[in-house]
Amino acid sequence: QVQLVESGGGLVHTGGSLRLSCAASGSIFSIQSMGWYRQVPGNQRELVAAISSGGITNYADSVKGRFTISRDNAKNTVYLQMNSLKPEDTAVYYCNFRNLPIATMSQYLYGYWGQGTQVTVSS
Repeated sequence: QVQLVESGGGLVHTGGSLRLSCAASGSIFSIQSMGWYRQVPGNQRELVAAISSGGITNYADSVKGRFTISRDNAKNTVYLQMNSLKPEDTAVYYCNFRNLPIATMSQYLYGYWGQGTQVTVSS
């Protein structure tokens, strides 16, 4: 089992920045991919950014150039730096760790999930 604890959400104005953190504990030795998803009420959870154990990253088109995913292996933590935030970025953000390749991150059905953290961007 893997336990994930997220932090860093909050309320910001348009153009502001936030950094989300997701700290992992438990059986993380076989984790291959990590990522951030977001969800608004009535919509499916969507992938925002992902990073593999080898450092490969991918991003949703809507956040390219504004968001950066990174990881600190020593701290078992993955981060999402969000800059130039827009009202449409408002959502609950969830981190996900899984024992599967990064190519599977487009499907939200797998892996371990954090509890979610609310990000609200006011206009």
